[in-house]
Amino acid sequence: MWTRIKRLFVIKTKFEAFLVIYGLGLGATERGVHYLQQYPGYGGWLLFACCPIAVFMAGTRILDSLEREHAD
Repeated sequence: MWTRIKRLFVIKTKFEAFLVIYGLGLGATERGVHYLQQYPGYGGWLLFACCPIAVFMAGTRILDSLEREHAD
């Protein structure tokens, strides 16, 4: 039973990976907009820039892990 539920949260294809990365990107830009409202000026823009950079790093890691699984 638990293995069936666990399998729902495993990213198997690149399409699923891109959907997850897209969702992370939407959330990051939304958080960045909130940062701009809370911290006007350079500080807000720096925090806004950090949000998508974190998504780029996580997305690269997700795609690399998929390629390693297919190589084995």
